[in-house]
Amino acid sequence: MGWPWSKKEAAPPPLETVTNTDPERYVGKPMLRLLELYVLWSVDHLSENDASRLQAMAPKLTGTFGGDGTWQNAIATAMELPEKMPELIREMWTKNQRIAAANGVKLPAQQFAEMFVDTNLT
Repeated sequence: MGWPWSKKEAAPPPLETVTNTDPERYVGKPMLRLLELYVLWSVDHLSENDASRLQAMAPKLTGTFGGDGTWQNAIATAMELPEKMPELIREMWTKNQRIAAANGVKLPAQQFAEMFVDTNLT
């Protein structure tokens, strides 16, 4: 919390990854949540909790999908994503943030991740 007279900005709250409120979204689609987390990671909105869980899952994901040992590369390998996919996702995030701001709308990172995955990766 910042004091009213302080010129320092208060520290931003820790990132919280919010999953879709519709549990049916993920039924029968085991890669869907992993893809959303990949997108959130690409736009620097992956929570510490999710990052830790994914790091712990990296060996199993790499064993299943291949890759260089990181969870990100295992997902990229499984989906045959281009090497510069995170950069492309960030560009799309920036573009969509501008569009949302121009329309007076807030675009949460989770909503963007769902839209991006639904449009481009499934």
